[in-house]
Amino acid sequence: MKKQDVAAYLFLAFAWGLSFLVLLHVVDAFGWGGAVTLRSLVAGGTLLAFAALRRRALHFGARRLPFVIVGATTVAGQLIGLSYATPRIGTAMAAILVAAIPLFSMVIAHLWKLERMRAQGLLGLVTGTIGIVLLVGFPAVPITPDFLLGCAASLFSAFCAAFGSNYASHRLRGIGSLEVTIGAFLSGGIMTLPLLLAVPVPGLPSWSDVGALLVLACVMSALTYVTYFRLVASIGATRTISVEFAVTVVAVLVGAVVLDEPIAPIQIAGAAVIIAGCALVLGLVPFGRKPKLKPVP
Repeated sequence: MKKQDVAAYLFLAFAWGLSFLVLLHVVDAFGWGGAVTLRSLVAGGTLLAFAALRRRALHFGARRLPFVIVGATTVAGQLIGLSYATPRIGTAMAAILVAAIPLFSMVIAHLWKLERMRAQGLLGLVTGTIGIVLLVGFPAVPITPDFLLGCAASLFSAFCAAFGSNYASHRLRGIGSLEVTIGAFLSGGIMTLPLLLAVPVPGLPSWSDVGALLVLACVMSALTYVTYFRLVASIGATRTISVEFAVTVVAVLVGAVVLDEPIAPIQIAGAAVIIAGCALVLGLVPFGRKPKLKPVP
């Protein structure tokens, strides 16, 4: 990879890994409903203002429904799951379960006939599923209904992210990444506005709370998505999505060191199994026999 690609990769790993810690602060200040809605609207508005300052013409195409579907899944569904789950199961558990996105993505791509499921991918799917069972079934904390709901919400978040990504690549092909990101964040933020009535903001936020929200929305959402799509164009989707593994490592370290979150040894094993499964799905691990190449005379 080029130096700028390595810098972008590391930025995504640290920004998304640290975002779980900032998310806890924002959820505590604004409630999980406010964290989702305000984060989405501020992120979409930031990118819209960026395009206006750069005098870039935005071309969203004639159809609006695909943006609504991507906003409902990649933004609303994913952020609802994360914001609800993280305070209940901790940053480390939430980040590890989010690393299962490639597993869901492979199944969806196969069902939609976007990609063929090969033996390596099937092995990765089985391996990743075993890892999730180890992770959720043997936690370092008591298994309570709230904990199980948090795990389910985190897996729902991963499924929504995988669904939205596949849908966007299929239905929004030819639309610029900036337009896709703006449309997704704004539509996701608008459709989650009723959450502010169901889960109202607990109290008057402080300036530090507003600052945390701005960092989460502007840096860890808007800027990271633009960086992510640029990296996809530069090094490819498979190598880019492998950043989820680095994100998991950063989030687990932050949870253990900063928040003193307990992690059972069997959960560490489960995390390793999930990462191995995702690596198989992404084709990052050599598998099977490679065809022998005949020497050229």
